[in-house]
Amino acid sequence: MLILAKAALALMIGFILSIFFGLILIPILKKMSVKQTVSDYLKDSHSKKEGTPTMGGLIFIIPTFLASFVLLLMNRIEFSENLLIVFFVFTSYALLGFIDDYLIIKRKNNIGLSEKQKLFGQILIAAIFFYIFSQSGMEPIINIHTLGIKIDLGIFYGLFILFMLVASSNAVNITDGLDGLAGGLSVIAFFAFGMIAFSAVWTTGYQDIAIFSFIMTGSLLGFLFFNTNPAKIFMGDTGSLTLGATLASMAILTNHEVTFIIVMGVFVVETLSSIIQIISVVTRGKKVFLMAPLHHHFEKMGYLETDIVKSFWVIGLILSMIAILFAVWI
Repeated sequence: MLILAKAALALMIGFILSIFFGLILIPILKKMSVKQTVSDYLKDSHSKKEGTPTMGGLIFIIPTFLASFVLLLMNRIEFSENLLIVFFVFTSYALLGFIDDYLIIKRKNNIGLSEKQKLFGQILIAAIFFYIFSQSGMEPIINIHTLGIKIDLGIFYGLFILFMLVASSNAVNITDGLDGLAGGLSVIAFFAFGMIAFSAVWTTGYQDIAIFSFIMTGSLLGFLFFNTNPAKIFMGDTGSLTLGATLASMAILTNHEVTFIIVMGVFVVETLSSIIQIISVVTRGKKVFLMAPLHHHFEKMGYLETDIVKSFWVIGLILSMIAILFAVWI
């Protein structure tokens, strides 16, 4: 019961703070003309979204950080190297995304940080992650507890961390194309990992990581209040890069990398659809999808945006329930 009470309280704190912060931030961003620029490829279907405020990731990033920091000061959650890693990834990717969004807004186009600049930042974050990880005495092992499988990666574990952070952050970024899509799927994913983290008793600070995850869940629910169709604000790279990388860091620290793939199933398919489209166009000169990623393919087929989002949410929820069953009960 105590665990349920902690989870409910963490979720509620995150939700209330993000609603409050959203009501303050959105008018400020509008006044500062922090507006979204719609891609030329989507002008026909997304023209109404032009001028909607972006950088909305701040609505769930700042409340989550403040709530977690206050709980640390009140000794409601305990400091550990693992929690430090989660906080570090969370804030570092938020800063990386913020810089990218700022440059896009300043230049008034969709060009922010270059791919090389983003990759350099992500490599640096992964390197610091690996350093803290190794110094805390944890082993560079992929441990699939349910199946009793252990894979020792040794010095290559740093590359594995980099791949997980880059792939997951970009996956959420690619999926963030419809009102409420990435935000809703992230609510489901963070709630699932909160449940999973509470069962990862072999991880130092596992309960504190779980509470952080539930705070994120509540904050994202608050963000969805403003982001569902018609969206009053978009999360931007500030939010999307942060979400994927933070989820990946929790998966690595709790040894639930395989479970992570299940939870992130919709994000994975969205990313694969973009990769398949690029490969097909380059090698065959033909498209596989009407438009990539997959959610835009369904848009081009004539499906309503709200129906696509709800369907993807349902699939994400089913996958997360399977992941919880796999990680916690089996």
